[in-house]
Amino acid sequence: MSKPAENVFITTSIPYINGDPHIGHTYELLAADVLARYARQQGKKVILSTGTDEHGGKIQEKAEEQNKPTKQYADDMSARWRELGPLVNMSNDRFIRTTDPGHEQRATLIWKALEQHIYKDKYTGWYCTGCEAFVTESTAKENGGSCPIHQKPYEKLEEENYFFRLSSFSSQISEAIETGSFKIIPQTRKNEVLHILKEGLGDTSISRPKDKISWGIPVPGDEHQVMYVWFEALMNYITVLGYPEHEDFKDFWPADFHVIGKDITRFHALVWPGMLLGLGVELPKILYVHGFINIDGQKISKSLGNVIHPKKVVDIHGVDALRYFTLRHTPAYGDGDFTFEKFEAAYNGELANELGNAVSRTAAMVNKYQKGVIGDIPPAEHDSAAYHDFMQECRFDRAIEEVWNQVRGLNQYIDEQKPWEAAKKKEYDHVAEMLAYMASCLLEIADLLTPFLPDTADKIKKIFGSGMIKEHDSVLFPKTEPAEKK
Repeated sequence: MSKPAENVFITTSIPYINGDPHIGHTYELLAADVLARYARQQGKKVILSTGTDEHGGKIQEKAEEQNKPTKQYADDMSARWRELGPLVNMSNDRFIRTTDPGHEQRATLIWKALEQHIYKDKYTGWYCTGCEAFVTESTAKENGGSCPIHQKPYEKLEEENYFFRLSSFSSQISEAIETGSFKIIPQTRKNEVLHILKEGLGDTSISRPKDKISWGIPVPGDEHQVMYVWFEALMNYITVLGYPEHEDFKDFWPADFHVIGKDITRFHALVWPGMLLGLGVELPKILYVHGFINIDGQKISKSLGNVIHPKKVVDIHGVDALRYFTLRHTPAYGDGDFTFEKFEAAYNGELANELGNAVSRTAAMVNKYQKGVIGDIPPAEHDSAAYHDFMQECRFDRAIEEVWNQVRGLNQYIDEQKPWEAAKKKEYDHVAEMLAYMASCLLEIADLLTPFLPDTADKIKKIFGSGMIKEHDSVLFPKTEPAEKK
């Protein structure tokens, strides 16, 4: 039975808690939040879920380094990641931890439900503890025997593990992707996944020996093995809905959007669909794979000393400025680049000079020429079809560009029509008509900006929405000196 059409389920991936959040992690949260706010605007019932991935050898190592019990380390780090959501004004409804008892219990149920597709065998392969991932022989050779992310040699592992028969689902996954019932965007990522499928899927290791990694969910019926973190973490997308028996699962699955980073595409585009097919559960509708945010052209790295916490950016000009820059100036289908210089330029040139200026000019003229009375505001008539198309395709940068075309068009209208000159000529009806049109444009802009800049959109609606200019404390985006950048 299909879920109700008005119900929407959106997830982010759940970040691994072996390090602190930084500005590179904001895009995914904001992209998912935009989708959720957009759906709510349309009257949909939304569950937006995020969380933290907390099992595995790396977490165990980090806890030992800090002389903490592993659960205490996990609690402390998860709290830091949870704080990131409110900081960027994310409207998530759920926050799942893989150490939650409910998740651990349901993971055991999922393993048991998949047992017909699981077998035990000896495994020999290359492993990176930092990634908590195995790589193929060819990948290990391509990378010169070391993980390019963690700059550490791969470990050669020979151990007995459980395997999931992923190979048996290869044709079904291919068909779902080809037909679009499981849609991967952008097209480049879809092509990459289909290329892997054409080369043939192997079975995948899904457990680790407990004597090597004890921090994990025990394999049912085998006290010597724990579930492999990447297998178990994927289950969060249905355990958070109370799979298999809870009404939320029945009412909100399948996911309408999984929002993930490009480095974990394989797990979400191949392993996860295989698991769902093994369970007899419908596949997600859309997998949106985004790129990375770099700092001044370089990958974010502690060793380079270029890690920036989002709070540092929010403290400069507020959360909506961060949301704007991240969503407009990060290519939705590629990698972005953050510098404080680019951020300041976008803030001053686009938010303050263009949007802020249009709002303050309009409000000031209504106050000056009409004592704050706008009167009847005509409905806006701009064609927003392209905006909605871009939203459906997760092209958030292009959607905001459509809004900014309207912002710039409004400023051009003000400069060309010159309401102040009509006021000098005492053409009051014409002035009233122009100002009502300008207010109408701003309310339409606010509506389109609601998923992206919710606080700013709210302020614009409060200023103009009643037909009377409401007092407002200051301009929307006051120019200030940039904060310390180092």
